[in-house]
Order: sequence, then structure tokens, then C-alpha cells
Amino acid sequence: MKLEKLTVLCEFFLIAGLASGAAIAAGDFSRLGKDLTPWGAPKAGSPDGVVPAWGGGIQKAPASFDPKKGYASPFPDEKPLYTITAANYKQYEAKLTAGHIELLKRYPSYKINVYPSHRTHALPQSQYDAIAKEGPNVKLSTDGNGFTGTKKSTVPFPFPQSGVEVYHNMVLRYRGGSYSRTIANFPVQTNGSFTPAVWKEETQFYIHMDNPAENLGYYAMVSYLAPTSIAGEFALVQEPINKSAEARRAWVYNPGSRRVLRAPQIGFDSPMTGSDGLMTQDDYDGFNGSPERYDWKLVGKREMIIPYNNFKLTDKSLKYTDIVGKQNVNQDLVRYEVHRVYVLEATLKPGARHIYSKRVALVDEDSFQVAHVDNYDGRGELWRSHEIFASYFYDCGCTWIAGDAQYDFQSGRYILSALANEQQPIIFGKQYKPDYFSPDSMKRLAK
Repeated sequence: MKLEKLTVLCEFFLIAGLASGAAIAAGDFSRLGKDLTPWGAPKAGSPDGVVPAWGGGIQKAPASFDPKKGYASPFPDEKPLYTITAANYKQYEAKLTAGHIELLKRYPSYKINVYPSHRTHALPQSQYDAIAKEGPNVKLSTDGNGFTGTKKSTVPFPFPQSGVEVYHNMVLRYRGGSYSRTIANFPVQTNGSFTPAVWKEETQFYIHMDNPAENLGYYAMVSYLAPTSIAGEFALVQEPINKSAEARRAWVYNPGSRRVLRAPQIGFDSPMTGSDGLMTQDDYDGFNGSPERYDWKLVGKREMIIPYNNFKLTDKSLKYTDIVGKQNVNQDLVRYEVHRVYVLEATLKPGARHIYSKRVALVDEDSFQVAHVDNYDGRGELWRSHEIFASYFYDCGCTWIAGDAQYDFQSGRYILSALANEQQPIIFGKQYKPDYFSPDSMKRLAK
């Protein structure tokens, strides 16, 4: 689908509007927790009831929850309301992305099972308090590449008025303060073969530090475990909040040379390690890093069919071969629901460099989790479609990623990332020593 057609569709829905999902005026902090959720979305559902009202989200885990077995679904007996295929997608086209339509047309094994919608997202009370307290003092930088005014809040802009404000909410959204997880990633070739890349991620956010450095957003350490071509490598990122003031700092450790080197290549459109060229550094998590190379437009809100509440994908009894299909993810394991989303369009600035000329994203109005991104090449043609399979993590108290898949329509390949079914459970809330996320620490960890 050409960009011009998609833009017209998005602008039509913005004009038509969604009464219960309309933009909220900036400064309505007194409404948080009343007719608005504590992070600023309307509590009310859609007029037809398809999108339900928010009733507090998930407050506790099911009795059957055991992180060693995965994240048990709170509604295990639900069946799909309907299934979208290449034969019937036109009935639902208004709620599908360009990428969804292309996948349905291209791959007979790709389908979309749509279930009843549940607004399961919730955060700890400490976050609700911080959002209300700090929000009035948050200031966006002049160029939009950063902001100031937060110490504990992970939703700096509960009433986003621009695309970059939604972007900053997404980048710093709550993920338990810190996490440690080992994940597997599968670059799948056209014949269905793959060589998994496995690495350990450790991330600590500024809200989980006693005395964070000035302007620090988070630290992240990655240690690569497989395949042998990258095993033993480390990468370290120190990410600022206000990217107008300073850029990301990054280092890599190479086991061959036993040296730690600065790594300015960790960012933007440099290829992600272990992705076989199917993902850029800023494809991770939907988007990450600085928004500086794009003009960000908040098109508006729409009701869209997106992956949501994908508890099934976290099941530890599943083998990776149960999930990784030849042309696409095993869609019987993926759950879709109708939710209200922010529609963002990121257009490459004149003179800026990136392999994607435009990116169109859907961001969940509750969690600020990216649900879907369509990436376009320099000719304005749809190149890659990125699906992110959100679910709720009870021991985090947050909505996060159960896995994600990016499909490359030019090469006919795809990559399935962030699976942890055959790995140890995620650890949330770990407290790290102040010097853990440092270049010297990389050397110690490599021994």
C-alpha cells in the first residue's frame, strides 16, 4: 500500500473521530483516576462496547500463576470471535494495518484470530502517584528530542499533544524498574531454516536508582550467548532522557581482542546483532533511542485490531519449534483484540539518513506499548511490517512483550524475537550495584 493512501485513511479517521477516545486537553490532571485512567486515557469504552471500559486492570495474578511455567491467562476458556483471512479481510480493512493486509494476501498460513477485548493494563500505585505529581512540571525540549521534570514517573505526558510526546511515553514506559531476561531470536530464511541468536539482557531504569546520574534514562547490558560467531560479546548502553542535551553512550566488548571500545554504531539504522540484517538497532522494542531523524506526527486515535493479552505465547511448555513457522509465526498462538491506539507517522527529515523513509506506528492508549509498525523504503513502498505481541506480566505489574515478529516483504524472510519459552523466568526489580553498568564491568563479566 502506498503511503499516500494510508495517510488519507488515517486522516479520515482522525476527522471522523472516536467520541470516547478523543484527545484529552493538556493540563487536565484533576481528572486522573476519575473519568480518566491514572495515565490519562478515557476510562469509558467505545460506544458499541467492543472496547470495554477500564475497570482497574489486572490487580493480582491467577492462583495458577507460576513464572516457571509462564504467565497463565486470566481468561483461558475464551474462543475467537472471528478469524480474518485473505478471503474475508475486506470486511475488517478499516481496523487493519497495511502490513496486516499484505501478510494476509501473501501467506496462506497467516490469519488473525480476534478475541474479546480486555483492558488488562495496570501499574503500581506508586506510579499513579508519580504521574499525577510530576506531570504538571514536565517540559518538552524545544526540538522535541527530550524532556525534563521527572524522577519517578514513567508516563511524562499523560495528555500527549504531539507525536514525540507519545514517543517519550513509549520509550520510558514502566517495566518493573529493572529486569533481567534471557531471550532467543530467530532470523528465518525463505526455506524455513534458522540459526537462533540467544542473549541476556539486563536493564535498570532511573526510577529504580537511589541517585541516578543527571539526565539518565536507563542502563542496559547485553551479553551474547549464541551462536558461536557472537558468543562472548557484550554491549553496554547508557541512555539519556533529554537527548537534546546529550547522545546515547555505548560500548562493546570483543572477546577476540579482549578490548572494550566505544560503539556509536549502536543506534538508528545500524543492523541489530544476531538479526541477519532483518532488524535495525532502533527496530528493537518497536522504537528506541533518539527520535531526532524523523518528523513525528500524531495523526489521532483509532480503534484497531492489534496483538494483545498474549499469555499463551509465554507458556514454558511450548518449544520454539512450536512457535516459529516457515513463513510466519504460528498464528494459532497469537491473540488479537480491538483496542484504541495512537496513530503515529514518522517521516524522515530532509538531509537525515535512515533506511526507512517513513514509519507508521500504532501505540496502545493504555500501556503506551507499541503494537505495530509499518516501515517504508525510500520509494515509499511498504518494506517491513513489525508486530509486537503484548501481554501482562504479573510479577512486573506491567504490560510488556511476549515476543515480536518483523516481516521483510522484499526478501521474503522474517525474524521472530524476544521469546523466552525455553529460558529461565524473567527477574523484575533486581537492584544493581552502581558500577555494574560500566565499561570496566564488561571486562569483569567476560572473564
